[in-house]
Amino acid sequence: MRFRKLKLVGFKSFVEPTEMPIEPGLTGIVGPNGCGKSNLLEAIRWVMGENSSKSMRASAMDDVIFNGSRNRPPRNVAEVMLTLDNSQHTAPPPWQGFENIEVSRRIMREKGSTYRINGREVRARDVQLLFADVGTGARSPALVRQGRISELINAKPQARRRLLEEAAGIAGLYARRHEAELKLNAAEQNLSRLEDVLAQLEQQVKNLTRQARQAARYRELSDSIHEHEAALLWRGWREAAEAHMEAERALAEAERAQADAVYQASLKQKELELAREKIAPLRKEAAEKGAAAQRLKLELEGLSRQEKAAHARRRELEERIRQAEADLSRLAEDARDAAAALQRLAEEEAALAAERPDEARKAALEAAWKKAAEALRAAQEKLDALRERLAERAAERGALESRIAELRQRRERLVAEREALAAKLAAAKADMDEAAIAAHEAALAEAEQALAEAERAQAEAETARQRRQEEERAAREALEATRAALHEKQRAADALKAEITAIESMLGTAEQAEGMRLVDALEVDAGYEKALAAALGDDLEAALNEKAAAHWRALEVIDLPPLPLEAEPLSNHVRAPAALARRLSSIGVVDSAFTGHMLQPALQPGQRLVSRDGDLWRWDGFVAASEAPTAAARRLEARNRLTELRAKLEEEQAALAEAEKVRDAAETALKEKREAVRAAEEAERTARKRLAEAR
Repeated sequence: MRFRKLKLVGFKSFVEPTEMPIEPGLTGIVGPNGCGKSNLLEAIRWVMGENSSKSMRASAMDDVIFNGSRNRPPRNVAEVMLTLDNSQHTAPPPWQGFENIEVSRRIMREKGSTYRINGREVRARDVQLLFADVGTGARSPALVRQGRISELINAKPQARRRLLEEAAGIAGLYARRHEAELKLNAAEQNLSRLEDVLAQLEQQVKNLTRQARQAARYRELSDSIHEHEAALLWRGWREAAEAHMEAERALAEAERAQADAVYQASLKQKELELAREKIAPLRKEAAEKGAAAQRLKLELEGLSRQEKAAHARRRELEERIRQAEADLSRLAEDARDAAAALQRLAEEEAALAAERPDEARKAALEAAWKKAAEALRAAQEKLDALRERLAERAAERGALESRIAELRQRRERLVAEREALAAKLAAAKADMDEAAIAAHEAALAEAEQALAEAERAQAEAETARQRRQEEERAAREALEATRAALHEKQRAADALKAEITAIESMLGTAEQAEGMRLVDALEVDAGYEKALAAALGDDLEAALNEKAAAHWRALEVIDLPPLPLEAEPLSNHVRAPAALARRLSSIGVVDSAFTGHMLQPALQPGQRLVSRDGDLWRWDGFVAASEAPTAAARRLEARNRLTELRAKLEEEQAALAEAEKVRDAAETALKEKREAVRAAEEAERTARKRLAEAR
């Protein structure tokens, strides 16, 4: 078989569908550095079943998908198809009968790869065996990449043996033998596991046999215990029956004694009822006379207040009548003056008419006459109103005098009734026992005192209940405020946790099969991530384990030429392993692109300058302008951001814990206030009950 065509879609730098025919003879690809020549060989190895992302020069297998550029968005799918010529039918079964064999591998971001041969989905192992049977594969020596010649020269005997096996065409047999050995090993492990399971089952059978014997012994002991318990219960029943008979005899004697006591109590009760029947009429009569005296006393006090009010009203009306009579006399005087003025004006008018005054004087006299007529009419109206008010006051005075006379008569009648009732009460008191009267009066005084105390206690309980309710409302408002603050802090902490989780998911784990990468062992100050990524480039992806194919090795620090004075050593802003000491001592940081351009000619061999934006100037004349941040720079920035977020999260969690304490204290305070409110309400109900009883 031979390769006929390679097609790439979305693989690394080949974002658009690209088809490369492989014609008979020599097919070559020429281009400048960085144009993607190595990506073609990696695509062939990838479609053959290569599963090592490091071999693909990537940190993860998803990195083979086109990751976007300034003008193009990133892709989510990459696919490589390799067409094989099988016209001689040298392919292994079941593909021997096809003229052309098309092998494709398709990867979707975060979903893994799928393999197809002539459109049928297969396993990665099937693709690897297909190429192994024809003497090639993803890691075949026939695929010569950069540095492969030196690897073959320096290869160990095992690697040379694989080269000879592939040349002899038996690599597929070895691959199948390896797969068979793996299956046999798995079968042996399953058999060993089965023996372990059988041993465990035998141990379980022994345990169950022992437990069965214990269960039989338990049943025997349980039956014996039940028999003894039954005997004890029968004996207890006999003793209880005897005690019951003794109790019945004692009960009969007690009932006879109770009957005698009830008979004596009934005799005493009859005597008490006869005494109550004698004292009841006296108590009723005393209560009726006391109530009548109290009622008369209240009526007398009311009449006294009404009499005082009537006298005050009478004095007020008399004063107003005097004022009305004065106003009436003054108005009568004004009316007489106005009549005299009218008469005088009429005489003057007649005199003037006789003298024939001019028209102007006549108009003035008419105006004066009209004004005087208006004043007279207003005075007459005022006089009529005063007369009406005087008549009303006179009527009110007559009604008040009648009311006063009526009240005087009623007062005299009530005074007479009170004296008669007082005489009757005195006579009733004379008939009653002095001790009974004193007892009633003492009981009345105690009841009044108890009523006053109950009213005061009820008022205090109501005030306390209102105060407790105000305190409960304040505690509830404080709790709502603390809950709102706690919710805000919880939301901020959740946001920080979500961002930390996202960054940790993006960073992934720092451990690989060959050890920790350098990029995951660095600590760089914020703002210098792009500078470090530009200075080290792809070297950041190398491992720190010396067993890895590409790694950093710790060497002794030597004296190197100093950097230009205007450049600050990058090592001042980077905490790195000792293996990076030599490299960092030859890297300086400048404040601007102009400074880097001016200092580049003064660099010594091995030295380089970088800016914080990611510009690079090397001692050999190489210059790289800052572009989009590299994956290493983004990873370093993400790690710095992760450290900052973790510190903030600790602060937020501490504040959240403090807020929870405040919330718990507020809830406790609210519970205490609610208990106090319930206690105050209960005290108020008790006070009201006592007040009702006292009343």
